[in-house]
Amino acid sequence: MVKLIECPRDAMQGLHDFIPTKTKVKYINTLLQVGFDTIDFGSFVSPKAIPQMADTAQVLAELDLDNTKTKLLAIVANMRGAKDAVKHPEINYLGYPFSISETFQIRNTNATIPESLERVKAMQELCLKHNKTLVVYLSMGFGNPYGDEWNAEIVMKWMNELAKIGVQIISLSDTIGVSTTDSIEYLFGSIIPEFPKIEIGAHLHTLVGESGSKIKAAYLSGCRRFDGALKGYGGCPMAKDDLTGNMPMENLVFYLAGKNEIEIDMEVLYDAMEMADDVFPVK
Repeated sequence: MVKLIECPRDAMQGLHDFIPTKTKVKYINTLLQVGFDTIDFGSFVSPKAIPQMADTAQVLAELDLDNTKTKLLAIVANMRGAKDAVKHPEINYLGYPFSISETFQIRNTNATIPESLERVKAMQELCLKHNKTLVVYLSMGFGNPYGDEWNAEIVMKWMNELAKIGVQIISLSDTIGVSTTDSIEYLFGSIIPEFPKIEIGAHLHTLVGESGSKIKAAYLSGCRRFDGALKGYGGCPMAKDDLTGNMPMENLVFYLAGKNEIEIDMEVLYDAMEMADDVFPVK
């Protein structure tokens, strides 16, 4: 079966106007009934850096988790955030953005790549202690706009380093939407056989018109974990000024539904898609 990770946090975090806490709670509670494997619902980061996520703990406290099998993931950028996140028993996964672009790593988490690797080690130990699972996002995994060196060998190098630490879930992240079907096929086709004990995911930002071919390329290359956001809303506010949208979750659902790879309540999915238009401003 394919795991679908719906990311309202990624869709919301770059918006200038604050979405009311009650609106977030209502939307995420609906998403919890769709049948997604995981909801990336919020982040424990500095409210100065990401003001939209300042109410993550409050949102969590108001979620209805009694009648859902969907798990929760929270993004953290440093040990302070990780220590805050593990205090909440409702959270299953902590997600950390580990960039192979030095420029973006500093811009996104205020740490160099070596410093970031030490954070991953500490977070892995913390997660094991508190019965959480660490998800590492290999950001700028398909290239970057900053002139930092990028090639498949660099990606493989950091995959090996993360594997040594014991990270069990790694998601290749196209933070700015530069992946092509060829690069997707090559990376997933090379990495998945090399690391059979690690769950390899795809967190792709994309132009809507390119989403279908990218989904197909990743799936046929063996990827069985996909991140997305309904209607393709969002993008990384730390990446660059003009945001490239998230992979539209509905496109993932429509592609995978015919393959009997997912169990989704389509009626609730459509309800959530209608609600998304009210939660998010016009793109």
